[in-house]
Amino acid sequence: QVQLVESGGGLVQAGESLRLSCVASGSIFSINAMAWYRQATGKQRELVASVISDGSTNYADSVKGRFTISRGNTKNTVYLQMNSLKPEDTAVYYCNADIVRSWSRKAVDAWGQGTQVTVSS
Repeated sequence: QVQLVESGGGLVQAGESLRLSCVASGSIFSINAMAWYRQATGKQRELVASVISDGSTNYADSVKGRFTISRGNTKNTVYLQMNSLKPEDTAVYYCNADIVRSWSRKAVDAWGQGTQVTVSS
């Protein structure tokens, strides 16, 4: 079993910052990629940012220049630094990881439970 646990969501005003954290635990051999998705009410889930094992990152156009994704030193942790937040960033943010399990050496797509981010105008 593998588990992703997010933290750091909350209610902020427009222009403020938040930092989301996600920790992966369980029978992990390696993690190929980690990402943050978000889903606003009534909308489809969308990719916000991703980082792969070589450190390469990718961002949605709507967050470029404002959000930064990074891996922790243990590589089982991923962060999303969100600056200059806008009301349209309001959503449930989900952590996602492509994890190779220790016992099977097979990759699984893991999701966290989500953390609410609300930006007031």
